[in-house]
Amino acid sequence: MRKRERENPCGICGHYHKYEEGEVCGICGHRTPVSSDKTSLEVSAFPSVILPDFLYLGSYDNASRSELLKTQGITRVLNTVPACQNLYKNSFTYHCLQDDKILQFDDAIQFLEQCERDKARVLAHCMSGKNRSPAIVIAFLMKSKGWRLPQSYQWVKERRPSVDISQAIYQQLQEYEQKLFGSSNNSGPALLAFQPAGAPFNFGFSKADDPVPVPVPIPAFGNLGTPSIFARPPLEVPPHEFTFGAGQTQKSISENLANPGGSDIPMDNT
Repeated sequence: MRKRERENPCGICGHYHKYEEGEVCGICGHRTPVSSDKTSLEVSAFPSVILPDFLYLGSYDNASRSELLKTQGITRVLNTVPACQNLYKNSFTYHCLQDDKILQFDDAIQFLEQCERDKARVLAHCMSGKNRSPAIVIAFLMKSKGWRLPQSYQWVKERRPSVDISQAIYQQLQEYEQKLFGSSNNSGPALLAFQPAGAPFNFGFSKADDPVPVPVPIPAFGNLGTPSIFARPPLEVPPHEFTFGAGQTQKSISENLANPGGSDIPMDNT
């Protein structure tokens, strides 16, 4: 083993490489940063997993690394940019969209559905993996999963945070949502809040197993005819029946026993 190979083990998988700094590990996809940029974020050469063992999303750079795609079992590639060259035609089955302005959702989804039926893993890509190919994946989720546009967008955004769909492409997604469901959501990408990890994922809709909320009656403040809590009639209890001690004294009890038919003793007015 040459000296340069022994001095360059991969920081992720530990494999010894024959590459210089800045190149990508052919085993795990880890990119070794150059000496002047050791603290920078290291770019992964792997595409993003949207649906495990089936649908992957990435860039043209991801699509150009055939050995890495093979390690993930990817055998088919959906190219959403006509200007991108289809590489490795003998190794992968390619499908390329022909229009560079209007996304052909039905054409792309038909190809993805065939891949799913064949249990084949497929990579959808554009140049950067941020705009056109994410839109195709979002449209596929709406069609196959029955999800609305915000939920599908959120699903893809969580798995590939670099997604940045343009307003023009998002408008095409809204039109496709209206075609599928008869209505569209008017919120743009900027209005789709990115929820923190662990937060419930329901987009404001109640779950199917949530109990139906019981309507709470509104208090009738100020309504005519509603009795006030301060309008209770006073208690009509004679004053002599109130005792401010342990009860009647022994003297009053004996007087009542001696004069059972007597009247009440009037209170002293002086």
